[in-house]
Amino acid sequence: MNEFAVYLRRLGLALSFSFVLCASMWAQKKPTLMILPSDNWCTQRYFTMEFDNQGVMERIPNYKQAFQEDIELGPVISKVGELLTNLGYSLKDAEMELKNISARTAEDNVTFSKSSRAQLTESPLDVLKRKAKADIIIQLGWVVNSSTISFTLEAFDAYTSKRIATSTATESRTGNAIPLQLQTAVQKHIKPFDKQLDVFYSNMKSSGREIILTIRTWDNWDGDLESEFANEELLGHIQQWLTKNTIRQQYNLSDASENFAQFEQVMIPLKNENGVAMDARSFTRGLQKYLNAAPFNIPSKLMMRGLGEAILVLGEK
Repeated sequence: MNEFAVYLRRLGLALSFSFVLCASMWAQKKPTLMILPSDNWCTQRYFTMEFDNQGVMERIPNYKQAFQEDIELGPVISKVGELLTNLGYSLKDAEMELKNISARTAEDNVTFSKSSRAQLTESPLDVLKRKAKADIIIQLGWVVNSSTISFTLEAFDAYTSKRIATSTATESRTGNAIPLQLQTAVQKHIKPFDKQLDVFYSNMKSSGREIILTIRTWDNWDGDLESEFANEELLGHIQQWLTKNTIRQQYNLSDASENFAQFEQVMIPLKNENGVAMDARSFTRGLQKYLNAAPFNIPSKLMMRGLGEAILVLGEK
């Protein structure tokens, strides 16, 4: 074998190794996280506010106030975030996202039907999830006593709010600052937590991302979900579309009437056919286009509640 042939062979081996390495790194890509103080931590420090949830007043965390007034919160989240970054996770900065949301609040207050002026209620946390688009929300709480420091770390699917991982422990106090003590305490228990997140994300890559899809109708529309097209009720056509576009045809019609249908456990791909990340909005946008074409020709308004729930209201935009 001459020198040129040897060179080509070595080049081919190098390229093959690089391809395998890149493919391996891509396959091991971890989800995007956002760290927030836990509900209990916010309550204990009086960082709460009242939220009108469709006429029912609820007390919820005031994250903006917590970041502005608590001197430990920022450094603690930074230190715990450093641990997770070193494990390969991408982090969204919650404090920065909150600042961006405040600057764009006005545009989010005008989500309504053009004719009936009906509005969609979203909690501040739903807005934060939708804007940040993190895969997983990490809630962190801690308690400091004279001789011990305790922490609770919980992970929730940002789309469904289901708990997917948890870690809690109590460690002896040291002379370091609170953020450094918490970083050391969390580091001792981070591996089982990381494994729980890995299991969740691996399952999601194979089984799909879970969302909720709600179909409603405007009261001035002359049709409903029982209207027939090509000898099939409209609800039946919607179910056929879901069967074709969900992972393993997985979805559950949990409730339905002539003017309302709710599909839960709707499993959607993580990415579309072009490799672009898919969420509840982009998935439901496909259904919206389907219903806007012949033979249906039904205009509709697509609205969101957080990242994981899409609401399609039929009859007009």
